[in-house]
Amino acid sequence: MALTLRRISVNNSFRRAIHHVTLNSVKGQRLYSNMSKEERKGADPGGTVISERRGTVMVIGINRPEARNAVNQETAQRLTEELSAFDQDNSLNVAVLYGVGGNFCAGFDLKELAQSSGSLKLEEDVSCCPSPMGPSRMRLSKPLIAAVSGYAVAGGLELALLADLRVVEESSIMGVFCRRFGVPLIDGGTVRLPQLIGLSRALDLILTGRPVKAQEALTFGLANRVVPDGQALQVALELAEQVSAFPQLCLRADRNSAYHAVFDSSSFTQSMQYEFDHGLPVIVAEAVTGATKFTLGAGRGGTFSKSKL
Repeated sequence: MALTLRRISVNNSFRRAIHHVTLNSVKGQRLYSNMSKEERKGADPGGTVISERRGTVMVIGINRPEARNAVNQETAQRLTEELSAFDQDNSLNVAVLYGVGGNFCAGFDLKELAQSSGSLKLEEDVSCCPSPMGPSRMRLSKPLIAAVSGYAVAGGLELALLADLRVVEESSIMGVFCRRFGVPLIDGGTVRLPQLIGLSRALDLILTGRPVKAQEALTFGLANRVVPDGQALQVALELAEQVSAFPQLCLRADRNSAYHAVFDSSSFTQSMQYEFDHGLPVIVAEAVTGATKFTLGAGRGGTFSKSKL
């Protein structure tokens, strides 16, 4: 059943808070502008979402810097298409999501909503359609890393929560900014956030709507890495390449088992059974080969190689 919302009048202060926050204009990294002509081939620099393939890594950028990368209906659809294509492409291992122009995402584009002369249809069955932010309800089968610069607030925070890992710049701000204006979290924020950082800390953010700086986000576990301003995208790319270099069947089995235990399992025993059932085929497919390589390396005096992770 579709829920139809007619034209909504949004408080001007809300629009200013979400779309006209004061920003450092030089902050953030424009990956697209630094790419070679060959890397840009097939990309649409004028689109609301840009994507580039770098080996086994897909790089996806929200490209609405004039709106602090707020997501409108077109952007939501494009993000869903890009992440769906990534998930179905067997030659891609990891995706990186970032915002062009110094901000990750300021949430849903309330300006478009308020000025629309039509209506916005929201499907009540969350299992069959994209969310207002696009892909934030998806369950990807492969890792996604968010490179967070500037603001990742309201629906932008929910998009960041979709990622497995978040690389956050020092001056970035995260938070449930929509709290003070009566806009609910309907893109997974109340589901993912408590599981990620615990109910007590999640309620602190959900109830107060306060801004969370990078170092506090790191303490909470909301951020996985804190990096200097302008470096989130590059560090996220390096991290993606390192994760992509591991044996992928094993990595995905362990990742999916962790998600199952947190969101789907009804008991400890069920979680353990799922882990075993989905890990067993990997032993034949990858573990024996990996053990052989390790044994040969140990025989030559080698041990574990150093890791940058």
